[in-house]
Amino acid sequence: METAAEIVQHSGGVIGLSWLTIALPLLGAAILLLGGRRTDRWGHLLGVAMSLASFVVAVIVFFELLGFGADERRRVVELYDFLPGGTLDVKMGLLLDPLSISFVLLITGVGSLIHIYSIGYMAHDPNRRRFFAYLNLFVAAMLLLVLADNYLGLYVGWEGVGLASYLLIGFWQHKPSAAAAAKKAFIVNRVGDMGLALGIFVIFTTFGTIAYGPVLANASQASQGTLTLIGLALLLGACGKSAQLPLQSWLLDAMEGPTPVSALIHAATMVTAGVYLVVRSGPIYIGAPTAALVVTIVGVATLLAGAIIGTAKDDIKKALAGSTMSQIGYMMLAAGLGPVGYAFAIAHLIAHGFFKASMFLGAGSVMHAMNDEVDMRKFGGLAPKMRITWATFGLGYLAIIGFPLLSGYWTKDGIIEATMEHSPILGWLAVIGAGITGFYMSRLFFMTFHGKPRWEKDAHPHESPAVMTWPLILLSIGSVFGGAFLIMGNRFMEFLAPAVGRPKELPHFAPFSVAGVATLAVVAVGVAYAWLKYGRAEVPAVAPRGSFLTVFARRDLYGDAINEALFMRPGQWLTRLAVFFDNRGVDGLVNGLAALIGGTSGRLRRVQTGFVRSYAMSIFLGAALLVGAWFVVGNL
Repeated sequence: METAAEIVQHSGGVIGLSWLTIALPLLGAAILLLGGRRTDRWGHLLGVAMSLASFVVAVIVFFELLGFGADERRRVVELYDFLPGGTLDVKMGLLLDPLSISFVLLITGVGSLIHIYSIGYMAHDPNRRRFFAYLNLFVAAMLLLVLADNYLGLYVGWEGVGLASYLLIGFWQHKPSAAAAAKKAFIVNRVGDMGLALGIFVIFTTFGTIAYGPVLANASQASQGTLTLIGLALLLGACGKSAQLPLQSWLLDAMEGPTPVSALIHAATMVTAGVYLVVRSGPIYIGAPTAALVVTIVGVATLLAGAIIGTAKDDIKKALAGSTMSQIGYMMLAAGLGPVGYAFAIAHLIAHGFFKASMFLGAGSVMHAMNDEVDMRKFGGLAPKMRITWATFGLGYLAIIGFPLLSGYWTKDGIIEATMEHSPILGWLAVIGAGITGFYMSRLFFMTFHGKPRWEKDAHPHESPAVMTWPLILLSIGSVFGGAFLIMGNRFMEFLAPAVGRPKELPHFAPFSVAGVATLAVVAVGVAYAWLKYGRAEVPAVAPRGSFLTVFARRDLYGDAINEALFMRPGQWLTRLAVFFDNRGVDGLVNGLAALIGGTSGRLRRVQTGFVRSYAMSIFLGAALLVGAWFVVGNL
């Protein structure tokens, strides 16, 4: 692999104002939260304006960055001394390079469309202003995460994203399920955050700094064991944020938040953070092949687990959540392949941002028309009633299953082909995952939009207002053309090279290769089976019990039960043991000593009677004992 270009200090031009991309949504959040109900009437408009303004700045910065030569597209904008003094002297700055600007454009672009959609979706919510404040905070924190030029800045943004996700998932906190889901997401992510913190500690101990530049440039000088420890610790953090095994259990519960939150978390922000962390830390994983192998294994295991979960969900949002787990698994798999996989991982991340946002917002459009119903068994036959939602959702569906020439075909199949060259076993497992994707996404599409209507009597399906459908249309354009634009001619790989390095041999993704044809065939089988079972056949109103595998998938592969058995119950026992030791041990010792002293002093107190004759008798007896002792000792 060729090394990435050196970082250039930069403070002039529009790049010098790149901090505005973070400051604008952060300012919007501050105004909406501190302004209180005085901002209720126009707060949603301010939230949208701040996100759009951040996107405009990002676009201008992107074009200015393109004006430099390929090897000069790594610019640092120094802001201030974050932690001055001592051995840990951290200067906060922003790193503008092809990797970070790709994320910035995705976050602000797709995030702005979600903001606009939310105007219609949250129109009747009394707390809409607060909702937009949290959206702005989420966007600002994610932008800090991807733009910081050091691991500590990334960590601050990382925790900001965790806070914003907690606030948004539990936004309808009057629902016990939403409050519980928010707490679950917060706690599970703290487990991953401990791994990230440990990784940063070891990085500082090893390199004496936490800035990306010197750490990644000198990664090859550290021992393989140290790099493996760092890589595995960072991976634990990535698994938490990106809902990868074994820290995936929070993601499906997170659907309790408003649907735009699901779109923002799954498409443009939170779950992409783990992929960014691994790709940004590429030189560490290149020097630690064991850690890189674990990344690929986690990716493959999660893409299969998420796909299997998606096959048995009747809740439309939870089926899409399982899909997110699976697709992020593909990205992690590619990220573990090294430089040859980085471009495919980020390209699929960007394409996924478009088609998954389109489908989540499409699901919200369906819920909007069906009295907030999420059970797909109560849908069916919605296509004639919701033409725009059907068409845009359909394009996203075709993109995610890898329909030829749509986005997912170029990016996901590119990952599969690159994996085949690296490890045929992992490659064929990825192909199987693609087949399952074809089945469960077709199941979701057919159950929702086709077949006989299965609506409740009070349901009156109708198309959503324009403020909700126009974002769907724009996102569907990316679902169609985004993949080809990025992958053809290795365009995106060449663009990313200054940030992540260039592989020795550029891969050539060949449409309709052996791996590609095999993937299409497996996907076609999955689609056909879904059509026979859910498109042509009548869907029962109540889900049949199904086989053990079906029950296994419905219960999220017993992820919660495993966590409860391995972590929660032992934690409870440890807590009870600590309480017992504290009560009977520490408190028993302290209270027992106090009782001993108190009892002894109480008994000694009785000797002090206040009568002279008693004292005289005591003196006489004492003197007699002394005389007697003297005679005894003298005769020995």
